[in-house]
Amino acid sequence: MTVVNCYSCQENRKLPAEAPLHPWEYPSHPWSRIHIDFAGPFMNKSFLIMVDAYSKWIDIHVMNSTTSEATIAKLQQTFATHGLCDLIISDNGAAFTSKEFADYVKSNGIEHRTSAPWHPASNGCAERAVQIFKEGMKKTKEGTIQEKLNL
Repeated sequence: MTVVNCYSCQENRKLPAEAPLHPWEYPSHPWSRIHIDFAGPFMNKSFLIMVDAYSKWIDIHVMNSTTSEATIAKLQQTFATHGLCDLIISDNGAAFTSKEFADYVKSNGIEHRTSAPWHPASNGCAERAVQIFKEGMKKTKEGTIQEKLNL
């Protein structure tokens, strides 16, 4: 018997949150809206995952720390390559809700929106990228973190 056919399993399963979904408007150009989140720890590191909503390009940065200062430093590196974005979507993690982060985005003219608490689907673009990242890391059995990321 499978879970799908098990009445007790179906009766007691966790149901997804019942909230209306409002899809994001499609961005007008690359790097205009990015979705960000952390993944890990994996191999004693955390990873900052950034997704361009226009192209679905995923940028992954190895992080020694998930503080707002470390996060801002990685954003600065990304923006030096791709240019400033117009909008950042994140969850309500401490690195994204700190005063330092708010000051940084404001000083660069970037709008910052956070997803609804306990409703990760509202930042589904980043959540899906984290899932893809985790699946990829599990599939690559050998190599350094950088070698795994290069695949």
